[in-house]
Amino acid sequence: MAGKRSKHRPMSEINVVPYIDVMLVLLIIFMVTAPMLMQGVKVELPEASADPVENQDSEPLIVSVDAAGQLYLNLGEEKQVLSLPTIRDRVGKVLRRNRDKPVLVWGDRNVPYGQVVEVMVALQEAGAPSVGLVTEDPH
Repeated sequence: MAGKRSKHRPMSEINVVPYIDVMLVLLIIFMVTAPMLMQGVKVELPEASADPVENQDSEPLIVSVDAAGQLYLNLGEEKQVLSLPTIRDRVGKVLRRNRDKPVLVWGDRNVPYGQVVEVMVALQEAGAPSVGLVTEDPH
């Protein structure tokens, strides 16, 4: 009997199959949730030294944000301070009539970035397919 080997595994071996199953489940969870975490405002930011945009058939809608954070819209000759919901409504009406009208944001360099992002989100909610930022040539 002393020469026979036991058919049982020694206790020092670890069964790794359940750990591999858990790892694969976690991998699938991360693959599904990662795209949801990467959501943000879809914006096409122009380079500061880029060539000017080609002349387009329609005049762009321009929302201006001055240093004090006041909002203006270039509809008509009026230079009136507007609220964000008013701008969203007016831009939405214009974009329903002309879907391809370009929408640009002129933001003062001293305005907090978060406020410009809020304006851009409101413009996208109004139906703008893309929102451009206007910059000055550094030269």
